[in-house]
Amino acid sequence: MKKKLAFAAALLAASVLGGMANAKTLVYCSEASPANFDPGTTTGGNDFDASSRTVYSRLVEFKHGGTEVEPGLADKWEISDDGLVYTFHLHPGVKFQTTDFFKPTRDLNADDVVFSFDRQFNKANPWNGDKYLPNLTWDYYTGMDMPKYVAKWEKVDDLTVKLTLTEPNAPMLANLGMDFASIVSKEYADQLEKSGKMADFSTKPIGTGPFQFVDYQLDSVIRYAANSDYFKGKEKIDDLVFAITPDATARIQKVLAGECDIAPYPNPADIGTIKASQDVTLMDQAGLNIGYMSYNTTIPPLDKPEVRHALNQAIDRESLIKSLFQDAGATPAVNLIPPTMWSWDKDVKSDSYDPEAAKKVLAAAGLTEIQLWASDRVRPYNPNFQRAAELIQADWAKVGVKAEIVNYEWTKYRSEGKKKDRPGAFQIGWTGDNGDPDNFFATLFACSAIGVSNYSSWCDKDFEDLIQKAKKTSDQAERTKLYEQAQVVFQKQAPAFLLAHSQVYAVVRKNVSGFMMDPLGIHRFDGVDKAE
Repeated sequence: MKKKLAFAAALLAASVLGGMANAKTLVYCSEASPANFDPGTTTGGNDFDASSRTVYSRLVEFKHGGTEVEPGLADKWEISDDGLVYTFHLHPGVKFQTTDFFKPTRDLNADDVVFSFDRQFNKANPWNGDKYLPNLTWDYYTGMDMPKYVAKWEKVDDLTVKLTLTEPNAPMLANLGMDFASIVSKEYADQLEKSGKMADFSTKPIGTGPFQFVDYQLDSVIRYAANSDYFKGKEKIDDLVFAITPDATARIQKVLAGECDIAPYPNPADIGTIKASQDVTLMDQAGLNIGYMSYNTTIPPLDKPEVRHALNQAIDRESLIKSLFQDAGATPAVNLIPPTMWSWDKDVKSDSYDPEAAKKVLAAAGLTEIQLWASDRVRPYNPNFQRAAELIQADWAKVGVKAEIVNYEWTKYRSEGKKKDRPGAFQIGWTGDNGDPDNFFATLFACSAIGVSNYSSWCDKDFEDLIQKAKKTSDQAERTKLYEQAQVVFQKQAPAFLLAHSQVYAVVRKNVSGFMMDPLGIHRFDGVDKAE
């Protein structure tokens, strides 16, 4: 293992640092390879770290380390009194990145903004379907109910864009700060379409963000360079490197050895070792997240709430959380949203551990076998899917249910898991994108999210009515009441087993400054510096 790590380090040094002795290089040990570099088509946090949070920018941005929006590519905006029209005024002189594979001839303008969204819903747009990428889905755009609420995007002039909604939508501005809303280059898209190389759009990204893409060695290393034309000013880091390291312990070993500067998601068992080191800082923050397990509510007998409750009651959640998170810290999940988020309902009670009661219900329902899905990745809301599956498997065996554990690599895991006919129980989780409860309730369990991010294929009229009403008012007190009622419905129907809200960690070398933990699970490198 040590020889492999040493070889990997040598390879990384040779490929990245050779010939750049005077460059200031930051190495980030990322946890997984990106599915691709087009943030409109992907859903994983590691996908976004590698694309939208490095290469791209948005009309509005979230404040560093917070959930409030601030100007991005738009210097300012107005919202009509009826909440239906948003007018954005673009920052003048914003340049797209110049690379070996693209030389822009103009600055960013309204055409780019309109194209960035049009491609995600307009079936007539050649970039919307299989001509661009096979089996293409726009999961975030669909999951956020954008097709329902967006009437049209319009170019007013080169630096003015108008968004018209079908009805008021309180989270809309925050939604536009999310990764799927990254603004891409229409000129670059046109060039690739004309040359018959449309797939390059997802592998050779062009944006207006703080770093520009250089190259990618599959499943190994991604290289970026500071964007010298970045409209907010060139970054202090000259070169940014993603050293893809799926094994959590290996990531931490690399940081402790100085081979990486920053690494996310350490194993809970490694927390003590990290704290004992004089060379690194262990940063932590309560995660705006949820780990859970979705039941496919369309397949009998999981279509019955009493069966789902019984499966929940059969799981010793307290022991499960202790085994998974150890000293890393996690709060048992009572509701889908974490207790730090407004509208969290303190009166909702979760299913208690009662294997005897569960056994009777499951026997009566005739449930003796079930599939239990587990991924190969460490996520902030679940540090070990396989271990969790094994513990749940043992608990279910005690009540007469034999669980078959199904394993897939992370990208395939999610694509298979969201299929409407996927059987059994599917471990998954979520880190909030924008600080709004809608980003949990609607994104994960709205009817429109089935086949996208609703892994339970659950569509409940009462729940749906409540979360849709909550979108239409900007009155937070009224929205809170509606979301509290939605949480009661969710608990009653139990479309999922709620595990925990975790503490989130990052390990940072002490010569690195400016890196911040983010409640939205974002790993940002703008503003980061490194003392050599």
